[in-house]
Parts: sequence; C-alpha cells; structure tokens
Amino acid sequence: MAVANVDFFSRSLQKHVAFNAILPDHQDRSGPYPVFYLLHGLSDDHTAWVRWSNIERYVRELPLIVVMPDGDRSFYCDVHQGPPYEQLIVRDLIGFVDNYLHTVPKRSGRCIGGLSMGGYGAMKLGLKYPDLFCSIVGDSGAYAVFRGRRLADLDPGLQRLIGTNKARLENDPFHLATRLRGKRTPAIRFDCGTDDFLLDHNRAFAAHLRKLGIAHEYEEFAGGHTWDYWDLHVQEAIRFHLRAMNGK
Repeated sequence: MAVANVDFFSRSLQKHVAFNAILPDHQDRSGPYPVFYLLHGLSDDHTAWVRWSNIERYVRELPLIVVMPDGDRSFYCDVHQGPPYEQLIVRDLIGFVDNYLHTVPKRSGRCIGGLSMGGYGAMKLGLKYPDLFCSIVGDSGAYAVFRGRRLADLDPGLQRLIGTNKARLENDPFHLATRLRGKRTPAIRFDCGTDDFLLDHNRAFAAHLRKLGIAHEYEEFAGGHTWDYWDLHVQEAIRFHLRAMNGK
C-alpha cells in the first residue's frame, strides 16, 4: 500500500490543486480498482482523513483506491464568481484519476462519501450526477444548509458562495432528490450522532427520502461532531460501498 500526495492542473480552477490517494498493494492482482472519493469537512483539507482517521488501516487489505481531494470551504459547489469546485470533482479530478490510475472507469467502480461539509458534498454530487457514482455515504452531513430558504435568508458567506436562488436549488440535496424520484439513484446511506448539531438536518433529509420513496439507509448513533465518531463510522461506509460496487 502507498499513500500519495498528488498535484495536478485543474482546467476548471486554472491552477494546480492537490489530493491524497491511498493505493492498494496486492501482489496477487493488478487491478483495475474501484475508487472511493472521500470528502473532507469545512475546516479541513485533503490531508485530514489520513491525519485524523485510520482510513489507511481500514482499506489496507482491500482492492480499493481512496481519493481525498481538497475542496477548500466551497461546499463542493461552483462558487458564484469564484472557483468551480463542483467541476473540479466531477470533471477534472475523476478524469485525472481515471487517466493516470488503474481504475474501473465507470459508474459501478465509483463511490463517494464524506463528513459534515463533505457529507453534504457527497450527497449533493451523488444525487446530481447519479450516472457517475453507484453509492453515496454521508457522516454528519449538513444536508439542509440551503433548504427551504430564500437566498437573502442565508448566512452572508453562503449567499456569496452560490449567488442566486437558481443555484440554491441546484445545490440543495432535497431538491435534487425530488428531481430524481422514479429514476435510477445510487445506493444511499447516511448517519449522524445523537449529540451532533446537524442531527436535525439528517432527520429531515431521511424523512424527505421516505416521503419520496427513495431507498436509503439512515442510522443514528451515540456521539457528536468529532473525529472519534467519523473514524468509527467510516468503516461502515467502506462496507456499504463495497456491497454496492459488488452488486449486493
């Protein structure tokens, strides 16, 4: 196994950006390998999952590539009059990874997950681009950050981030789930700690998916908005993704 820090040029951002990748080391097989895109939270960067969790140990024996990009504080959105971080992920990053690593370059070989802002980002991107990812997992996701509000009612930082009411809808997982009703969707799992300040976001999103009849797994566990919680439950995310990618 190797952990690589990769810098590459993003055409969308018009600058070099970084991601960390955990690469499998199996002497008895040479791939191709599925890819788990794992997103960080608001205050972190592409190094956070390797620094603060045991993700490297959890995937050590698995034929799986884990890619951890830097999303800044973008909520993985195309920032209004700013850097298009959504395009960084869905166009530049996936394109680079599939070109340079021995991947399964199709929907059945890609999954996406993350924590907090990254949980929101995973859910938003997975629902918005259901042909790119076969499964989505979010831990402690901020799913309702753009939900049911006029642009003027948002925090000023979020207003600057998305810019218009149309963009608010295009970045709202509730709206994206409604738009997908009756269509093929990725396998969905999300969870939250009972002491987490984002618990209401998660309960509201689970209720919304139930109302729409969209299959999903949702669980609550003891814990808060902490790395102890995320380090524990990313293990469930890995198992869920592997089942989805194996068609189980």
